[in-house]
Amino acid sequence: MTHQVRAVVARGKGAPVSLETILVPDPGPGEALVKVEACGVCHTDLHYREGGINDDFPFLLGHEAAGVVESVGEGVTDVAPGDFVILNWRAVCGNCRACRRGRPQYCFNTHNAKQKMTLLDGTELSPALGIGAFAEKTLVAAGQCTKVDRAASAAAAGLLGCGVMAGIGAAINTGNVGRGDTVAVIGCGGVGDAAIAGSRLAGAARIIAVDIDDRKLEKARSMGATHTVNSKASDPVEAIRELTGGFGADVVIEAVGRPETYKQAFYARDLAGTVVLVGVPTPEMKLELPLLDVFGRGGSLKSSWYGDCLPSRDFPMLIDLYLQGRLDLDAFVTETIELEDVEKAFERMHGGDVLRSVVVF
Repeated sequence: MTHQVRAVVARGKGAPVSLETILVPDPGPGEALVKVEACGVCHTDLHYREGGINDDFPFLLGHEAAGVVESVGEGVTDVAPGDFVILNWRAVCGNCRACRRGRPQYCFNTHNAKQKMTLLDGTELSPALGIGAFAEKTLVAAGQCTKVDRAASAAAAGLLGCGVMAGIGAAINTGNVGRGDTVAVIGCGGVGDAAIAGSRLAGAARIIAVDIDDRKLEKARSMGATHTVNSKASDPVEAIRELTGGFGADVVIEAVGRPETYKQAFYARDLAGTVVLVGVPTPEMKLELPLLDVFGRGGSLKSSWYGDCLPSRDFPMLIDLYLQGRLDLDAFVTETIELEDVEKAFERMHGGDVLRSVVVF
């Protein structure tokens, strides 16, 4: 049996997305059919539309989602019909060398559903990050579903599926921010603000937000930043050092993904401090640093991919914190929109006044 549902499709590079009817098959072995309740509009979806990921058009966009399992295929035991789940794009295999070493968050063999969703004419769709959740229903690997408390808002919970988890994880998992640490976050979009929220959760004593937009800096304060720096008005490296007794921050999280801001992060950290890159660079970008400075300053230079998260561990814990009022996921939801408004949401991204537009079904 196949299901005809409405979905947002990117047919060609740079072309506006279209709302179309697609075919979603019933789940096969190891798969789950999910009725999507909410899906955030992430910049990665725009990257797909612009051909910045690959050229496997047409794409079924959307990946930052939550919904209810409608049916499961043979052999699925971790989730069942009726479960409220957050979708993730890293279904852990359990058998690769990372998993066997007890580090499943680094799984080197994550997987997606094997069956393809298609257009009405049979054209196979490439689901964004293996999910494709700008659709009324989507087919995923069962391991891409993480069951969480049904009391959570779907619009807020779904954001853990990508950007918010990436930022929180960059602070807690990758940066190992601890009680009393000083943290600087460069770039205060959705991921940067999540890194600020994560640093506050971890007990950081001083959290410095850096951006070129005063509106974003004001929002960063509401997320937990104790100090702000407009890097158009002052040198961010000097400003961070001044705010940390002349030393630099213990952890600097770069949430922009550009060589210029990475260098700022590198020189704004304390000796033996940590730099975490969570901003996504483009393929042509190059970084030059004096090797002697890399050696002489010590510490760690890390990349954070999906916040080094393990969905089965991190999603339920963060949803519990949300329901306790200790993590304000609702603050990341700037607006809720209809499925047909995704193209307008892409346009709003460039205005700088949106953390997340969220499609609610």
